[in-house]
Amino acid sequence: MARRWKQRPEGSNWGDFGDDDQLGRLNLLTPQKVLEGVAEVRQGLSFSLSLPLDFPGGNVLNPARHPPRLTATRRPDDKAVFLHSFAHDHNTTDVACDDMVTLCLQYSTQWDALSHIGSHFDADQDGQAEIVFYNGFRPDPDFSHPDQAPDGASRAHRLGIEHMAAKGVQGRAVMVDLRRHYGDARRRVGYDDLMQVIEHDGIEVRRGDMLCLHTGFADVVLSMQGRPDAGRLAQACAVLDGSDARLRGWVDESGIAALIADNYAVEDRPYDFHGDGCHALLPLHELCLFKLGIHLGELWHLTPLAEWLRQHGRHAFFLTAPPLRLPGAVGSPLNPVATV
Repeated sequence: MARRWKQRPEGSNWGDFGDDDQLGRLNLLTPQKVLEGVAEVRQGLSFSLSLPLDFPGGNVLNPARHPPRLTATRRPDDKAVFLHSFAHDHNTTDVACDDMVTLCLQYSTQWDALSHIGSHFDADQDGQAEIVFYNGFRPDPDFSHPDQAPDGASRAHRLGIEHMAAKGVQGRAVMVDLRRHYGDARRRVGYDDLMQVIEHDGIEVRRGDMLCLHTGFADVVLSMQGRPDAGRLAQACAVLDGSDARLRGWVDESGIAALIADNYAVEDRPYDFHGDGCHALLPLHELCLFKLGIHLGELWHLTPLAEWLRQHGRHAFFLTAPPLRLPGAVGSPLNPVATV
């Protein structure tokens, strides 16, 4: 495919993995990286890293996202297929339950697809900024807007989550335990703070690793039992300072394949922020999803694994974390599994 851009954003890697690339840094999850991850398995213990998908509860973290709603499927005669007896229809002993779900794909433990965040940028080099996404993909023809689609459906024809799912997402991951050093109070973690933890704990971050940040936020969410307190959550736990240019530079230079946290949005999300029209609200999202093709994981449940790793003097583990293979979606829930 012909290149879709004449100039790429400063500091981006557009085209480095091919002009039509839709995987970004997941290209670094090579067979060798999978073997590096497998080499970290010594005890054969597995940890689920997902919250229950009906957590955090309510919609205080994001008013556009709501808890999942389970309902029964229905037959053509509109009878619910739930505790449905086959005795009348087929004279058999079977009783069936069958259901469906209405689900905000980024409500709970999630991956952000590269189609989740784009930017206004002059990729055509004509003096006019246009909407573009990673590697220069455009709203037209690469996305379908629900207000313009005949069936009212939205769809990312490029950069959808299905590419991540097909890749498989397995490899070596490393845990940085911010909670151990900074506790449960709100703290914006910049480059100096992150490097202090990595150096103090002797963590080796290799090119192609998936980096996990344990802050304890998911634990706080669980403690609220589905009734989250917006004020308390706003003051809870460490969060990356996306405005720190040195931190963004390290994310690029480290060569990590994915960036994961147990908090909401990975980076600080200033709700009262008013920009100048020239900068992003979420600089790490812009860097990772738009410029570098680094998928972001949010609201993972990392505490049990982080505690086990700390008790055993370890930081690395084998991570298996594919999203749902749902073509056209811009994000996905998942049940990631760590093996140690």
